Amino acid sequence: MHSPEREISRLAFVGGTGPEGRGLALRLASVGHPVIVGSRSRERAEEAAAELLERLGQGVVSGLPNEEAAARADIVFLTLPHAGVADTLPPLAPATRGKIVVSAVAPVEFQEGRPVALRLEAGSAAQEAQLLLPEARLVSAFQIVDAHRLQDLETPLDTDVIVCSDDVEARREVVRLAGQIPGVRALSGGRLSTSRYVEECTALLITLNRIYKAHSGIRITGIDR
Repeated sequence: MHSPEREISRLAFVGGTGPEGRGLALRLASVGHPVIVGSRSRERAEEAAAELLERLGQGVVSGLPNEEAAARADIVFLTLPHAGVADTLPPLAPATRGKIVVSAVAPVEFQEGRPVALRLEAGSAAQEAQLLLPEARLVSAFQIVDAHRLQDLETPLDTDVIVCSDDVEARREVVRLAGQIPGVRALSGGRLSTSRYVEECTALLITLNRIYKAHSGIRITGIDR
C-alpha cells in the first residue's frame, strides 16, 4: 500500500467500467488512493466497484454515476471511448471546475478491421475535452498503457507515460501520480497540443499487438530519470 509521505487523492474514473478505467482504478487503488468508478448507470458502476474491491482485498472503492463521481473526486480521469465524449463531458463541467482532469481518451476507430487514428478539429482528444470542460485543468496521459496489462496486478508494468498539459502544476501532479504505479516512468510531454502525437501512437500499438500477439508499451530511450 501507499507510503506515509505520499499525498493521497480521491480519484474518479468517468467511463470507469471499461478496460482502461478498471485497470487504472485498480493500479491506483493498489497504491493507496480512494477510487470512484463512474458510469452512466449507477448499477454498473457499483458492480464494477465491487469487483475491483474483491480483487484488491482492501482499499476504498465505490461506484457512482459519472456526474456524482466527478463531483466527489479531487482528480477526474476520462477513460471512456472517444465516441462518447461529446455527450458525456458537457454535464461534467460544473463538477470539474478548477479540478485536474486527466484525458486517457484515444480517438481510434476501426476501418475494415484496422485501427485508424482520427484527425480531430480540436487537434487531439485532450484539447477537445478542454473545450468541453473550459474551467477544468486538462492533462493528457495514459493513452499508450495497455489496458490488459493494467488489469493484471500479478504482471509488473514496464512502460513510460507521457504527460501533456498547458497547466504546469497540473502536469507535475499527474507525473507524480503516474510515477507511483510500479513499473511506470512518467515523463513530461510539454503542452497539451503534444497529446495529438501520443494519442496517435495508440493505433500503432494496437497494430503491433495484433501482429505479435502481445500487450506492448512504449519506452523512450536516452532520458535518465
